[in-house]
Amino acid sequence: MISGKFGKQQLKIIRLLWKHGELTAREITERLNRDETFAHSTVQTLLRQLEAKNAVGHVTNGRTFKFRALVSERKATQGALRDFLGRLFQGSPAELAVHLVQNEKISKQELRKLRELIAQKEKQP
Repeated sequence: MISGKFGKQQLKIIRLLWKHGELTAREITERLNRDETFAHSTVQTLLRQLEAKNAVGHVTNGRTFKFRALVSERKATQGALRDFLGRLFQGSPAELAVHLVQNEKISKQELRKLRELIAQKEKQP
């Protein structure tokens, strides 16, 4: 069970693990530093936090830890979306959809896709 939410930096780490499978803390630090500066000690702290949330685990090979995601991207996304809906839209996906349609620029192609999805949903029992 995942406890808590992911912070911005934690999410960067877990995305790397989703993409690459298993990585050492050093490999994570090197990959993160391609886009912005991360201290290796910060990465280690973030990994400990993610392990405390049961989102990341590790295996030991000698003195080297290989970290891997314990939660799927899909499950993490669903949890974050449920939290977002609960906090901002009283748990209602419809309220979010109404807000997006009324306040965001949506292409004709995207609107067509939404209509198709709604029609499919209406056909379900």
